[in-house]
Amino acid sequence: MRVTIREVAREAGVSVATVSRVLNASGPASAAVARRIRDVAARLDYAPNEAARALIRSRTHTLGVLLPDLHGEFFSELIRGIDQRARQAGYHLLISTFHSDPLEMEAALRAIRGRVDGLLLMAPDVTTRALLTGLSADRVTVLLNPPVGKGDGTPHDAVCVDNVGGARAMTRHLLSLGHNRIAIITGDSHNHDAQDRLRGYRAALRAARVPRDPALDVAGDFTEASGFAAAQTLLRLEPRPDAIFAANDAMAVGALLALREAGVRVPEDIGLAGFDDVPMARYLTPALSSVHVAIDELGRRATELAVAAIERQRRRAGPRGEFGPGRRRGAVVTGKHRTEVLRTTLVVRSSCGADGRRAT
Repeated sequence: MRVTIREVAREAGVSVATVSRVLNASGPASAAVARRIRDVAARLDYAPNEAARALIRSRTHTLGVLLPDLHGEFFSELIRGIDQRARQAGYHLLISTFHSDPLEMEAALRAIRGRVDGLLLMAPDVTTRALLTGLSADRVTVLLNPPVGKGDGTPHDAVCVDNVGGARAMTRHLLSLGHNRIAIITGDSHNHDAQDRLRGYRAALRAARVPRDPALDVAGDFTEASGFAAAQTLLRLEPRPDAIFAANDAMAVGALLALREAGVRVPEDIGLAGFDDVPMARYLTPALSSVHVAIDELGRRATELAVAAIERQRRRAGPRGEFGPGRRRGAVVTGKHRTEVLRTTLVVRSSCGADGRRAT
């Protein structure tokens, strides 16, 4: 059976409060009493109840991570970055998913209440209204790629990827290679990342005065299967597109397989590009051109913001206080909260019809 603090106190001949002060280093005790308590605790193999200590201190040294999914290289890289920084700061992770369902998100938020010191949340398919309903303004929360910076009033810090700029740059690059009929395989229309990448693609076409053909916009859902199906749809067009820009690398992989099965050469017949630059992109044949996102850095930076906020609020409010966000030079500040935007770069490989090289 587990030894209790009362048994330690009885064996040491002191009060429970004295044992607690000594073992938690939270109050005075004579050297002799402290030594006796520690000796008894060691002999009885006493281990403090961490859950109870967390309640007393209002700290769990745990970060919650709530994501729409865990499948694929993007999420594995994101979690890797979060985990690396969290371990450096002495935090554990409690990870859950909600599959882009606002009701599941709210249930997960209720389940972790009181169990974490801060929360990292990626909810690209969830409306701002649902975010405001599900999140407490005084809980330490860092949002990853939310619809922020658009007057939405979300009262939390955020780290975002420059989706619009990345998609615009890749489309501009494909145009520079002589591709005029550039198709796009989009993500779900309710996904904020997908909307921003589509905006960037269309902005590049407008800037180049290339007429937009609605038939070249084909919906996907960020999975390999949807990329495969979308490429099959594009291959039935007459004339066919001369390049395909998939809004993430997973859909580009599916598209590549569909093109290969149809006997279409990449890049000789149709150029291909993706978004995210997941590790596998360089190992495809042909190697995939992509918009590089520092996915692990996205996770690390969000974790740094959460940990810094936790420490600031602890210092400001005392051991029972909760944490609030701070500021950083170069951030886009709205009130006392801010959004940091991670730049993207083009990684040009052979799939789009150009020599492999990195470009800004």
